[in-house]
Amino acid sequence: MLLNPFTPLAFIKISSLKATTFFLLILLIKSNLLRLKGGLIGGLFALILISGILASTSIAVGSLIYAFRVKNKTNEDEGNVQDLEPVNI
Repeated sequence: MLLNPFTPLAFIKISSLKATTFFLLILLIKSNLLRLKGGLIGGLFALILISGILASTSIAVGSLIYAFRVKNKTNEDEGNVQDLEPVNI
């Protein structure tokens, strides 16, 4: 049985193909992890922005309601003013 002189070259081809596929698999996993991380960071940032908007609008609405109640309370107090007359004994 004769030995093939190109056997080392075939081994190098196969091992380089394995290394290339392993490298591409690592890059694919890395890109998926980066995409997942970016999505999580973006979602968290959007949640923070939305909660800030909701907090600021609720504070604004609360201050408007408070000002309206104070205004109505002063109007009611002005309407209850009685004319005081001296009492003759």
